[in-house]
Amino acid sequence: MSGIKRLSEKHLMLCTGRAFPELAHEVAELLGVDLIPTRQVTYANSEIYVRFEESVRGADAFVIQSHPAPVNEWLMEQLIMIDALKRASAKRITVVSPFYPYGRQDKKHAGREPISARLIADLYKTAGADRLMSVDLHASQIQGFFDGPVDHLFAHPVLVDYVKKHYRMDEMTVVSPDAGRVRLADTWSDLLGTPLAIIHKRRDPNKANEVAVGEVVGDVRGRVCLLVDDMIDTAGTICQAADALRAHGASGVIAAATHPILSGPAAQRLNASAFEEVIVTNTLPIPEGVHVPKLTVLSIAALLARAIQEVFVDGSVTSLFGVE
Repeated sequence: MSGIKRLSEKHLMLCTGRAFPELAHEVAELLGVDLIPTRQVTYANSEIYVRFEESVRGADAFVIQSHPAPVNEWLMEQLIMIDALKRASAKRITVVSPFYPYGRQDKKHAGREPISARLIADLYKTAGADRLMSVDLHASQIQGFFDGPVDHLFAHPVLVDYVKKHYRMDEMTVVSPDAGRVRLADTWSDLLGTPLAIIHKRRDPNKANEVAVGEVVGDVRGRVCLLVDDMIDTAGTICQAADALRAHGASGVIAAATHPILSGPAAQRLNASAFEEVIVTNTLPIPEGVHVPKLTVLSIAALLARAIQEVFVDGSVTSLFGVE
């Protein structure tokens, strides 16, 4: 049948939303591919239009979108991009959401509440996503919300490497800012070979983003304390934790977190805080107008690029973290 063309193997295609294209460009450069030319328009009534300007038929497509404020706008844009890829006959569609939207709403705390993190997973699936990739989910159980493969990446290789290069481990204690982050802090403690301390806190259930810090459990006197968390939003929790550590005799306080949301008073609080350095990654762009001199931003692009490459060649994403 001489008139039939030989079928080509699948090809990798990378596209990005408008929330943080700089991260996608960095990933594309590391992978040695070009981003799909895309027309993206927001109409006067706020509706979003997307069209890919080259064929994606048969492609292994990866849709990168960060989710800073306004979260709903960038989420909707990503869903529309997924739908466009599905209708254009992409072979497989992988959502790359470095910061999973609505990740903190992963369970019900009271009656008549939603589980919004599950809703987001359902929306991705309904739009046409086959696979989901994210970094440091707020709760690991979110992996079970998506009906398909989930690549849960961890930022600690990037953050731990920096901390090891710039601080002495024999002087350091890893600190969890609350009971919910103890497992994360325990992982850091194992990776760094340092002692672990915990700050016990209580929240007022009737006041959002307000925290009351309790006691420090563990020996922090004369130690450089590393507070670890998955995100910094308004910075209330982590700044009060830093003050508590100083009050308990810590010789220095630094912080490491994956997602720099930095909403509202975050910059003011961090600039006035006891921190010597706050280390984050670029899963989210630093909000416009936010200036925190003690903030160090590390790139997550190499981790994303390696994970995308492993998925594309049907390799092992787990191997990126030294586990098989």
